[in-house]
Amino acid sequence: MPANPDLVIRGGRIVTRDGVVDGDLAISEGRFVSIGRPVATAKAEIAAKGKWVMPGGVDPHAHIEQMSGMGQWNADTFETATKSAAMGGTTSVISFAAQEKGQTLVDTVADYAARAARGAMIDYAFHLTLTDPTVTGFEADLARLIGAGHRSLKVFTTYNIRLDDIDLLRVLRLARQNGALVCVHAENDAIISEARAALVAAGRTAPKYHAKSRPRMAEIEAVERICRFAEYIGQPTMLFHISTQEATEAVRAARDRGAPIWAETCPHYLFMTEEVLDRAGLEGAKWMCSPPQRTEQDQTALWQALLSGTLDLVSSDHAPYRFDETGKLAAGLNAGFHQIANGLPGLETRLPLMFDAMVTGGRGGPEAFAELTAHAPARLYGLRGKGGIALGMDADVVVWDPEKTVTYGPNDLHDNVGYNPWEGFRVTGWPEHVILRGQSLVKDGAFVGKPGAGQWIERPTLATRPVAPVS
Repeated sequence: MPANPDLVIRGGRIVTRDGVVDGDLAISEGRFVSIGRPVATAKAEIAAKGKWVMPGGVDPHAHIEQMSGMGQWNADTFETATKSAAMGGTTSVISFAAQEKGQTLVDTVADYAARAARGAMIDYAFHLTLTDPTVTGFEADLARLIGAGHRSLKVFTTYNIRLDDIDLLRVLRLARQNGALVCVHAENDAIISEARAALVAAGRTAPKYHAKSRPRMAEIEAVERICRFAEYIGQPTMLFHISTQEATEAVRAARDRGAPIWAETCPHYLFMTEEVLDRAGLEGAKWMCSPPQRTEQDQTALWQALLSGTLDLVSSDHAPYRFDETGKLAAGLNAGFHQIANGLPGLETRLPLMFDAMVTGGRGGPEAFAELTAHAPARLYGLRGKGGIALGMDADVVVWDPEKTVTYGPNDLHDNVGYNPWEGFRVTGWPEHVILRGQSLVKDGAFVGKPGAGQWIERPTLATRPVAPVS
């Protein structure tokens, strides 16, 4: 350790992958250089006695400066989204480089890389969203981009950007050949289309009917199918935003068979039910997302799956749309649920909500909190140097005040959405200092980051779960 490190976080409870260490945390040249040992002097200090010192949050599922499958731009730029993320304790994000129909993958990545380089204030990587496998050079470009470090792919089984089963299998084989992880939005499009059409025909188009338009069976069938596809090909696959008890059971069964499956869920499934959509007029549209929120029984099952290891991590699925004519209300004040953009903001609220439940509320504890929100996403997505507090790793760290209580207001986030879907929720535990590679992003609760300071994260390797050969 240098004699006079750049920064010492003094006297905190440091959560590492190997357990909790009480003491000083020293940082020099953007990396951790001492953990727990007393540090006599440093160029700068942060007092952390009585505070939790956690790894910077890793959010591996966020839609930023992206057009939706409905052809609508979301509200956030990389600048607004990553400022919001930092204010909530997140220092690394994986967003999407979403291919448009007819666009080459090389052009797709170039577009998003330029946007991120201009505005990102935290470190970032991309999932390549594959929507048009017929484009010229698709397979060669995909292999080249995976080799360059874009080691996760996103596909849909619903919306007008879905892939059919033949193309899904093709992508799984290409990913296996080139060493990438495949991430899937798994809902059965035919079930959704049939349910939606029946509701619209009956005039049941208020936002509260959104949940009925995406029946739980749509998720159950698609999750079970993708598990079988992954098992058949022997390809590591991540299932996004699991919302139902039955889907968690399908994941557990697949793993018991040796299938290479991982899965995540999100705070809006852990803390909200479908009743949140049942509001006057179009107000419920603020909470519309896909899959929709479910029931209290599903919440219980999701928590059990998280704490038992069946579900691997918690992401935000940040999908920001303003509640006005540029976003949720683009189709007008008489729009039905089928004309309203799906998604809600979550980059800033994910960690405080989970800290309140897991650390303050004791539902798993501080080590489980760090595992689900930082360690696991960094490990599974191969984010070099990220997601933990260990010697030599990037000094991405958050000092949490475990006693500060905040009640969310109607518009107190730092994104560009204009409303907070967690208005009225009270959380205890708050990120007061947020540090990225040794540099302050949030200092005593005030944002001090700069646009473009975020860096692309190298992903030279991808951890895989050992599986039995598939005959």
